[in-house]
Amino acid sequence: MKSVVAQLLDEALASLPEFAALVGDIPPASTIERTRDAAHGDFASNLAMRLAKPARQKPRDIAAAIIAALPESPFVAATEIAGPGFINFRLSPAAFHAEINSILDRGASYGRRAVGGKPKILLEFVSANPTGPLHVGHGRHAAYGATVGNLLEAVGHEVSREYYVNDAGRQMDILGVSVWLRLLESQGIAISFPEAGYRGDYIRDIAAEIDSGSVPRPNAEQVAGVLPSAAPGGDKEAYVEALIAAAKALLGAEGFDQVRQQSLESIRADIEQDLTEFGVVFDTWYSEQSLGKTGRIDAALNVLQERGILYQKDGATWFPATQFGDEKDRVVIRENGVKTYFASDIAYHFDKRERGFDHLLDILGADHHGYVSRVGAGLTAMGYAADDLEVQLVQFVALYRGGEKMQMSTRSGEFETLRQLRAEVGNDAARFFYVSRSNDQHLDFDLDIAKSQSNDNPVFYIQYAHARIASVFRQLEEKSLKWGEAHGRQQLAALIEPQEKSLMSALSRYPEVIELAAANRAPQHLVHYLRDLANDFHSWYNAQLFIVDDADIRDARLSLCVATRTVIANGLGIIGVSAPETM
Repeated sequence: MKSVVAQLLDEALASLPEFAALVGDIPPASTIERTRDAAHGDFASNLAMRLAKPARQKPRDIAAAIIAALPESPFVAATEIAGPGFINFRLSPAAFHAEINSILDRGASYGRRAVGGKPKILLEFVSANPTGPLHVGHGRHAAYGATVGNLLEAVGHEVSREYYVNDAGRQMDILGVSVWLRLLESQGIAISFPEAGYRGDYIRDIAAEIDSGSVPRPNAEQVAGVLPSAAPGGDKEAYVEALIAAAKALLGAEGFDQVRQQSLESIRADIEQDLTEFGVVFDTWYSEQSLGKTGRIDAALNVLQERGILYQKDGATWFPATQFGDEKDRVVIRENGVKTYFASDIAYHFDKRERGFDHLLDILGADHHGYVSRVGAGLTAMGYAADDLEVQLVQFVALYRGGEKMQMSTRSGEFETLRQLRAEVGNDAARFFYVSRSNDQHLDFDLDIAKSQSNDNPVFYIQYAHARIASVFRQLEEKSLKWGEAHGRQQLAALIEPQEKSLMSALSRYPEVIELAAANRAPQHLVHYLRDLANDFHSWYNAQLFIVDDADIRDARLSLCVATRTVIANGLGIIGVSAPETM
């Protein structure tokens, strides 16, 4: 619908060269918005006001000239100048009927653009450390990232979804030793389990499943001779480091690596299964270990070296991040020759661009504020544009039950995992509630509302609208009647009731909402739209009969029902929520 108004303004400007020459970076489409008050029409444009300064004319005079130059259109009933120079457009019923026909024609593709001609996007999200099951916070990352990916595809981007597996470094050693210690316990060898280790019951499960046949199995005496009995000086970090060193001494590098890798893969596979069951599927699981094994870190650092960027200080190799907008310079190779996490980060993003992706969209936790400037500095130093990288931060989730905030703690054993949440409220409610609020705001997740079968539950309310429409067609069949689609399309002019006009107007907004939600990485716009659309439908359903004797009205109303069902299903599909036929 917005495109109709934009096209008319384009044609008007083409016949007004004195204004067309001044448009410059002001495409008419960018000046058009839906009116907030139907009394002012359907769309308003501030084009005349934006042209006033360069044209050195009064906005209302420019608006009058543009309106006079507008070509005739069956889709525009009236235009008027409002306020300081807005051009208001009131659409004709024919415009809304054409949109209903477009929905019926396009079906599942309504609101979507063909992929192509836009930047190719690599979308990285979740990327939780593979040290334990996903928790409810990770679930928000998953739902948000998946929905943003669907929105970007809907507006024509090619999107590849990637999970970065942080499978290198100290945390993997701690995971390996935690599993190994539980394996010793299962063999009757008592140990003092480290406070800094991973203590969840899942560690025992991994230890029970791990294939230790080719891993050396030291006896109690051998373990006692090497394993420290307690944290030296009460230092929990030093204790876990001592345990790791002892495990490597007893098992050998290869044996310890086998335990670590099997533990890692067990958790990674569990994460993948959890996400798949949640409807979140990745194109690539990218291993951090592979950066070193394939030489990608060296390749990135070589680029920086060849560009004369890196410098030496105190035996370490430094990246002058402050020259590229970061708060301080960063070490990339320590004095002991070990490459830093920062080196891995910039190498990973260098590799993303080298793989042919134009835009890198990372969805990260709220504690990653500094990450943006650091990695952006690395990309800029390697010759890429700073805005190649975009980072969206996701805030925390709090669960509520009975009006009380729930405590979520691994040690207390309280409700904490995504799998538990899905089991309690279902995938649909979880996916919907997770994206119902802006990602940069904290989310209070009310379990009671999410489980309720009432209008207080927005996902139930929206799904119920879809199911009600399916029920209408079942009733039609029971009465041995059929929807005459072609006839219904011809009779859309019979839709004259206020609720019908409101619903048709709401349906026509769907493509604009998709564009807005995609551009702003803001799925909550779609959530709110679907809630309002369902409300419009329920109001109509409660006010009018659909299966009436008059075939003209019946088929027209059924056509509007099908269009509504289509848009609801399309919108829910983007969020990752089902559209049930019965409830």
